[in-house]
Amino acid sequence: MSETDNHNDDRALAGEYVLGLMSEEDRATFEHRLKVEHDLRALTREWSENLARLTEDVDPVTPPPRVLKGIETRLFDDEPTSLSRMFRNWFGSGIVVAGLAAYVIFGTDLLERGPQMPTEPALVAEIAAEDRSLVVQAAFDAEAGQLFVQAEQGGARDGRALELWLIEGGNAPVSLGVLSEDGLTVVALSDEQRRVLPGAVLAISDEPTGGSTTGAPTGDVLGVGEITNV
Repeated sequence: MSETDNHNDDRALAGEYVLGLMSEEDRATFEHRLKVEHDLRALTREWSENLARLTEDVDPVTPPPRVLKGIETRLFDDEPTSLSRMFRNWFGSGIVVAGLAAYVIFGTDLLERGPQMPTEPALVAEIAAEDRSLVVQAAFDAEAGQLFVQAEQGGARDGRALELWLIEGGNAPVSLGVLSEDGLTVVALSDEQRRVLPGAVLAISDEPTGGSTTGAPTGDVLGVGEITNV
């Protein structure tokens, strides 16, 4: 085995140690090596520091008890050593395991969080009623070609829906779909819709559940907002 192979094996072992994936016997052996091997201590310290950086921009949250139990069940149920073997194989083949690290650190809630508003959108819009009883933020992710829309204030009336419309100049409104009741709606835009976004207007109308059946707004227009560059 080459020196590079040994280094990769030790790097993987350091990762297993920091993530708590070792058996008691393997952990004791590793900790004995830590006392006498400077390079192994450096690898372990590097793992700890890199994982700690993952939490720098995350607000502290006290996780529910089910998180730890869920992680232990998913990772160690039936074959407690299989993950360690797989982890070492991944690292030896050069596959990044940051996703596994984040899963262990933040728990299942991270995976359940779903899509988020883009942090660096190319275009934005605020769609608001005059009295601000309805305020909706929109952000366009140019790389993904998707429009993210999230309500900050207000929502649909009982038995009704909010429908989003794209209006370019004097052209007829084009429906972009009904807004999700869960707060965040992601709309995949066509090439033509992406082209006309800059300077166009987004509007929200009050519609029956499921949206307009005519291809045009049928209810009150609740808010409008111009699409602008960031």
